[in-house]
Order: sequence, then structure tokens, then C-alpha cells
Amino acid sequence: MNYKDYYAILGVPKAAPEKDIKSAYRKLARKWHPDANPDKQREAEEKFKDIQEAYEVLGDPEKRRKYDVLGADWQRAAASAEQQRSYRQQAGGADPFANFGGFNTGGAAGASGFSDFFDMFFSGIGRQQRTTPGGGFGASTAQRGEDLESTIELTLHDAFEGGKKNITLQVEDLCSRCHGTGTDRNKICPQCHGTGRVTETKKFDVTIPRGVRDGQRIRLAGQGATGRGGGKRGDLYLVVHVQNDRMYERKGDDLYLDLGVSIYELALGGDVRVPTMTGEVTMTIPAGTQNNKMLRLTGKGMPKLKDGGYGDEYVRLIGQMPTNLTDKEQKLFRELANLRNGKR
Repeated sequence: MNYKDYYAILGVPKAAPEKDIKSAYRKLARKWHPDANPDKQREAEEKFKDIQEAYEVLGDPEKRRKYDVLGADWQRAAASAEQQRSYRQQAGGADPFANFGGFNTGGAAGASGFSDFFDMFFSGIGRQQRTTPGGGFGASTAQRGEDLESTIELTLHDAFEGGKKNITLQVEDLCSRCHGTGTDRNKICPQCHGTGRVTETKKFDVTIPRGVRDGQRIRLAGQGATGRGGGKRGDLYLVVHVQNDRMYERKGDDLYLDLGVSIYELALGGDVRVPTMTGEVTMTIPAGTQNNKMLRLTGKGMPKLKDGGYGDEYVRLIGQMPTNLTDKEQKLFRELANLRNGKR
């Protein structure tokens, strides 16, 4: 029996975070899946089996902790386990040392479909470990499911109005056939093709908070991945992407709008109709207003998530020159220019 360097098999450092281990596993599982390597089937099967075994240990916090503790002292631990197994056989009954240091030594070698090294130290630990409420062995240890993340696309009006929204997403979950192990009866699971994960199309009812901003996350409790051993499901987090609006630019809770007005309205003043998120309102332009002047409509912006109330809407006035002037209009403009320049 040889020591298995699971970190080397997955190509990750010993201090690698869980997400890096998961990413490495999925990448290697796709690369070495036997169906993807018809010209080197036997080699692919062996590598795929090693990759699965490595992830079975490193992907489980309890198994990984015990593996890290085991370290270079695995030979002594293996010898101790063999002695205990021999004692059990000679005694003709249950092995009182069957779980030395937390490692289960029962079961025949290869029973899990993995290597003897795995079965010696990890069969019955973590995902398959059985403990009773009193601390003995019996009921499965429950593990909470993973949190999942996806994106939800919203229009600016969706973000303004909030409320219920039905969405359909492609989400990844544990394979229901092999329960995330990648194997079914010691063979590659035909449903997930050994990855332990499947992608499903699901519908969700989502409550959009009024005024939600781009990049914020909406939590759907209990809608994440399935737990192991009867554990609770994880949560699903939806990252909000608010699409650009053709009319408004959003800055925080304020909205900005460019409004085309005539030079006569800038010069003489007057009332103009301005679109807002709740419909058009009347805004008064003071006489003598300069081009690109910004006027504010108080409380006509986006809903404020935390403080209540609303932001403001800022209207930039864009003066529009008249085109295709008639002879009479050109004459009047010349007279106006002469009047402004002190000429008659």
C-alpha cells in the first residue's frame, strides 16, 4: 500500500482554499474523463479514479483535516490499523480499536471503489461517517449544502419598482444518483459522468428590494446545493446586474437626464414637461438659463434602500438651435444681434 499525495494529484498547494480544490477537481475530471479519452481509455480511467479519490478526501473538511494530521506518519498509522484488524479477526468479534484516532479501519480493502490507502484511513469518515447523538456510531453526520451564486438581470425600472419576479436559472447541484461522490456501485456515475455535479433548470420566486443597486446580492435562503447526510441546503445568492437605461444615468440613488430645449426657452424661460420614473412632471426654466445648466427635481430619483425616501433627479438642459431658417427668421436674428451689440 502506497501513500497517496492527494494535493499533488489535484495540483494544488497544501494551503489551497476549498474553492481552488473544487476548481482543480472539475478541470481535471473533465480532462481525464474516460469518455473524453477513447485512445487511452485505461490510463484515463486510472487518472480519473485518482482524481475522484483525491477530491473525496480534500473536498471534505473532516477527511482533509485527518489527512493533513496523518501526513508522513501514515506508515505507522497503517501498521497500527493492521494490528487492530488482526486483533478483531482473532477475537472473532467486533474490534474495540476499530476507530483509532478517529480513523475507521473496518471494511474490506477496495470496498469504496478507491485505493487500499483510502479504505484504510478514510472509509466511514466525513461524508460516510456514522455517529449517534450520544457520540457513538449510528446516524449519518449532516453537512450543510454549498452556497451557490448566479446573476439576475434587471432593468432600471425593475430596480425602481421592486416586488416579486419569477426567474429561471441554470444551477449546479449534487448528483441525485451518486449523492456527489461521482461513483455508483463502484463505477463512474452515468448521470453526472463522475463529476458528482449536475446542472439543472429551476424556477425561483424572487423579491426585488426597491432601489437595489448594481452588484448587490439577493439571498434566497435554502435554495442552494443539497446538503449531505440529511444536512440543510445551502443558500442561493443572486448578484444584481442593472442594465443601462437609454434615458437615465444612475449615480447612487440619484438619476441624471439630458433634456433638449429650445434656445427660446433658455432665453425667455417657461414650463417644460420632464419624464420621471413615475411619469412626466412640469418643470419651470428660469429666463436667461445657460446651456448645459443642471436643474434638480427633488425626490424624483431612486428609492433609498436603507434610509427610506428617494434620491433626486438632475435634468441637464441642452439648448437646440433652430435649423432651416427662413429669410424672415434670419433677418430677425440679425436685428437681435445688432440690438445686443448696440447697433441699429
